[in-house]
Amino acid sequence: MSAKAEHQDNRLDMLKWIVVAIIVAAGVYGNHYFQAESVLYRAVALVVLAGLAGFVALQTAKGKAFWSLLKESRIEIRKVVWPTRPETTQTTLIVLAVVVVMALVLWGLDSFFGWIISLLIA
Repeated sequence: MSAKAEHQDNRLDMLKWIVVAIIVAAGVYGNHYFQAESVLYRAVALVVLAGLAGFVALQTAKGKAFWSLLKESRIEIRKVVWPTRPETTQTTLIVLAVVVVMALVLWGLDSFFGWIISLLIA
């Protein structure tokens, strides 16, 4: 791509980000301005504005890269071998047991050192 075309894309991307900022600001201001209206109406309006802002943001170079990242991460998540229910339960019980043992050890050490300090102070 030529330098002139890249410069033009940069300007268009900047304009698109400005439009996104204006849409977000309109949503914040509109939510405050219409606070007497039903929360449902305001929520629907905010969802519509968020969708519009997201659509405009996805038209930028960074937005397209982000969308590509999301698609690639979804593919990677499908490759993950998730643990079975018994494996998850066993691991959770081991973690809980270690936490309890460490809490007892730290409590014992704290009590012991507190007892030593009280002997030295008294």
